[in-house]
Order: sequence, then structure tokens, then C-alpha cells
Amino acid sequence: MSIEPGIQEKIAKYIAHARQAVATGRLVLAHEDYITTVNRAYYAIFYAANALLASKGLERSKHSAVIAAFRQHFVKTGLIEPEFSRFFGAAMDERHAGDYDLTPLDYESASRHLENAAIFLERMERALQEAGIRYD
Repeated sequence: MSIEPGIQEKIAKYIAHARQAVATGRLVLAHEDYITTVNRAYYAIFYAANALLASKGLERSKHSAVIAAFRQHFVKTGLIEPEFSRFFGAAMDERHAGDYDLTPLDYESASRHLENAAIFLERMERALQEAGIRYD
């Protein structure tokens, strides 16, 4: 699939941000900062989803719009498995709890969200590759 160079560059930036968020999440998890770990896991998912959305000209900036568009255009159409929608929603809820409700988070939850974020990123990268979209 041929896409505009500007879109290709944007996808590359989203993927780079997602990879960095996962890497940072691993560092802060090791330092027992569970709220930041979940925050980074969520943003890895957010950036990876926006990379996929950008590949079809559907990029969004509002968090609720990104998850809605991801679900509508990729999950409901069968292009992406439903478990990835669940990963996205759960990370969004947990990030909200930690960042805004000041809910204490624990290792089990933080490590699960971070692992799901890494799996999510891997799946979005594979989806881009399967669509013939090069971004590296």
C-alpha cells in the first residue's frame, strides 16, 4: 500500500513514541512506580493505535475518539482481534484511576498493563506490515 511520505513519517513517529513508552514503562516498573508504569503502558497503546488510524487517514487527538475510531474501523471490521480493544479500554481506565482518581496501583496490575501494551504495539506493527506500510 502506498501512502504519502508525510503520513509515513507520522506513523513512524507514533511507533517510536509507543516503543519509548514501553521502554520507559519497564524502567519505572523496576523502580516500583506503578502509576507511571500504567501511564506509559496506556500511552504506548494510544500511540500505536493512532499509528494504525493514521495509516487510513483516521488519526484522532482526543483519547475517547482514538479508542472509538480504533474499535469502529479495526476491531468491528475484524482487522484487529477484540482482545486488543479490551487491552486499550482496561489501560485507559487504570490510567485514569491512577492519574486522576489518585488510586494506588500495584505491581501485578502495572506489569499486566505493560505486558499488554507491548503485545498491543507488536500487533499494530504487524498490522501495518501486513498492509504493506513501511515506516522505519
